[in-house]
Amino acid sequence: MSTQPIIQIKNINHYYGKGQLRKQILFDISLKIYPGEIVIMSGPSGSGKTTLLTLIGGLRSVQEGSLQVLGHELSGVSNRLLENVRKQIGFIFQAHNLLGSLTANQNVQMSLVLNDAIAMEEAQERSQAILEQVGLQKRIHSYPHQLSGGQKQRVAIARALVNRPQLILADEPTAALDKASGRDVVELMQKLAKQQNCTILLVTHDNRILDIADRIVHLEDGRLASPTEQAILDIESTTTSLVKAKKEELSRKIQELTIPQFLSLLQKLKEEFEQVLQAMDILSEQMLEANIEEVIRALALKIAQIMAADRATIFVVDEVKNQLWAKVVPNENEEALEIFLPMNGSITGYVATKGESMNVTDAQNDPRFYREIDRVTGYHTRNILCLPMFNSKNRVFAVVLLTNKLGDTSFDANDESQFCELTTPLSVILEGSLSVLEQYRSRVIQNLQL
Repeated sequence: MSTQPIIQIKNINHYYGKGQLRKQILFDISLKIYPGEIVIMSGPSGSGKTTLLTLIGGLRSVQEGSLQVLGHELSGVSNRLLENVRKQIGFIFQAHNLLGSLTANQNVQMSLVLNDAIAMEEAQERSQAILEQVGLQKRIHSYPHQLSGGQKQRVAIARALVNRPQLILADEPTAALDKASGRDVVELMQKLAKQQNCTILLVTHDNRILDIADRIVHLEDGRLASPTEQAILDIESTTTSLVKAKKEELSRKIQELTIPQFLSLLQKLKEEFEQVLQAMDILSEQMLEANIEEVIRALALKIAQIMAADRATIFVVDEVKNQLWAKVVPNENEEALEIFLPMNGSITGYVATKGESMNVTDAQNDPRFYREIDRVTGYHTRNILCLPMFNSKNRVFAVVLLTNKLGDTSFDANDESQFCELTTPLSVILEGSLSVLEQYRSRVIQNLQL
């Protein structure tokens, strides 16, 4: 991916109306989008998404701030330059905007008419080819009233892409479509854009299609999301912003993620902590002073939720003292307790020593079960699923423990498989966290549970 953004926005403000009726719509917007990215801009109706999109597309004049698109500064430029920029952009709108008196093929050709370098014969060939790519080879000569909503949107996609633009701007392209048609449309956009190495900025409040994006930005009340909210969806600043979050806000945001979004977050954190392990000197002061403990705490809570377990606890191996320890919060308003487990004489210690997972359906009757934790916390452990966590040297440095499968049942083989999928990236995140704290704080925070 190029280091030069295809869209670069700095401190954009925008207003509607004049005098006492003047109302600010966008507030200090700054954003960079790079070539080849598929970026979704989400947010509720009236948040300013369409206004920002039309500014980027040269359909409105920039009032305050800097806006560079395709290498052109759009602030204070002539209408002719705006028109030239618009010719390099493909637009897809909710309402299709097809001309009813023209066939699908003719509607697509309209995008090529203004390009003097393309002969009529080539325009016809390209129009037909792109319509075939969007699956409308049998509808090339159909008029809009003869097409379904999904087919009309496919024509709109073909029209936007036929000129092979570097940038596609799409405004609610699935709003008028049912679930299946909407999914087909965005997957088609994704496929064709990747083939043409085209950047897509897609405005939507359709949560069903968020997973197609390389990145999601959230606009609400004319402002981009707070660092914490955006970090959960934005790979550029995931770790730094997460560790700066307040405990309550962090936990709430992570709990609201869907499972695919959470898995994506884990992968992003894994990638960033791999960089931490390789190059500690690149960390910022904010990162070093951040409360990493709360990040791991929130992740553990989410894993417990996904696995339908009552609790998830991470125990860190202390090889010097031959024991494991963790911070456990018995109840939400209680102080955290430090729990120590012997490497010999506990299920968790057995997993750490052998490097093998354990699924114990009746913990109270297992001779390796360490009852002291239940005594101290007042908790009653029924069943356990316990997995080792391996560091970059392939040594067990921590153990993650699930206790009490919800619904009066036990963990099964499917639970163990899903648990492994979650703990693999978590191992990298935890190792990176501990390395940061050990090197720069002198006291290693051993981890936690909620």
